[in-house]
Amino acid sequence: MKDRITLLLIISCLLAFLVIFQNYFKTSYAVVFLISFMALYMLYMYLSIKHQRRKLRKNPQKEECKYKPFISIMIPCHNEHEVIYDTVQNILNVNYQDYEIILIDDRSSDDTAQIIQKLSKENEKIKCLIRDKDAFPGKSAVLNDALKIAKGEAILVFDADAKIEPEFINLLLPKLEPKTVGAVQARKNIINAKQNFLTTCQYNEFVFDSYLQIGRDAVKGAVELRGNGEMIKREALEDINGWNNNTITDDLDMSTRLHIKGWDIRFCPEAVVYEEGVICFRALIRQRRRWVEGSIRRYLEFAKDVFTSKDMSLRVGFDLIAYISEFLLPFWLISELFIQAFKFVRGYEESILTSIFLLFCTGIFFACGLIYSLIKYSHYDFFKALWQSMITAVYFVVIWFPIAMFIIFKIIFTKKTMDWGKTQHGVVDECCRGIN
Repeated sequence: MKDRITLLLIISCLLAFLVIFQNYFKTSYAVVFLISFMALYMLYMYLSIKHQRRKLRKNPQKEECKYKPFISIMIPCHNEHEVIYDTVQNILNVNYQDYEIILIDDRSSDDTAQIIQKLSKENEKIKCLIRDKDAFPGKSAVLNDALKIAKGEAILVFDADAKIEPEFINLLLPKLEPKTVGAVQARKNIINAKQNFLTTCQYNEFVFDSYLQIGRDAVKGAVELRGNGEMIKREALEDINGWNNNTITDDLDMSTRLHIKGWDIRFCPEAVVYEEGVICFRALIRQRRRWVEGSIRRYLEFAKDVFTSKDMSLRVGFDLIAYISEFLLPFWLISELFIQAFKFVRGYEESILTSIFLLFCTGIFFACGLIYSLIKYSHYDFFKALWQSMITAVYFVVIWFPIAMFIIFKIIFTKKTMDWGKTQHGVVDECCRGIN
């Protein structure tokens, strides 16, 4: 009910603002303001990244990382018999000695439990935890159960289809070493990017997200955890009372709670965790629905704490508030078009062309960011990056806009559910596998 009332209040205020603004100001002013704000914010991030790299070139960090904690690697498994064996074999090749692997079977209906029990007998570093069939559902509950038997000073979480390089942990630890840092997120990459149109777009989406994460890290903003390839200090976990069992996006919820408590989260682009992209449209919609709903709900749930926290830095708070607009933007743009269309039909003075131009400029803005990301981090030439940004723009419009609108109305008009929408693994073509 709290989420519903908060979102309804925000939407009402947004609609009232649009109506009042249009009665007293020209819509073109809104276009100039919005585009200027987004451009200045992205320029700020870009210059911060450049400044950070210049500092590292002038004063390279030569001192070896002294932070060598015992690490508990947790891998939740729900019907993962297709991938879990290969994932564990890959992780066992990591170039780090002080760790344990905890495999958690979460009420699987296949032979996942038997596989992880066999793995635990084959290697003393591996533990297995079999949850009861009537256990509380969700990834957060799984991880909280595993935390009770974990020995690690730091917790590293992987999805069941994760693949990494041997130096993965050694790349993360220097970022996690400072006392103020509570967690660090690795860069996520799609292992089957060339499998079909959807996986290609997901790869481009992840590249753009990495660019934004690098920018947020550079400005010491609100870097977010992404579930797969996240490492958290036990001290920070205990400070926020572990994972939240009542969320469908454990990573985003934890990110916000860590920020509210004053913990920094860092991003490590050098450490890459590979995962499977979703190959069919229905499964992708299901996954993204969960992501969007979980992200919006955590903002609604912790809105008061974000504004009143005495531990969270001003930059993180501003960054969090700025990124809330990511989910309100589709509603804003569509509402704007409907208002202008209504005025046009009724013969009132309207600015529907300006509204369409606003929509076009927003698309161009994100396309430019995507082109830069693909050139910088995927090493595409300009024309390939341009083409990929165009098809990904279509993907964004088709996927994100309808889902954001749907979730807004879902939160307002329906009850909260705990359907966290498991992603199917083990459907990658063999030719797509690049990490053994």
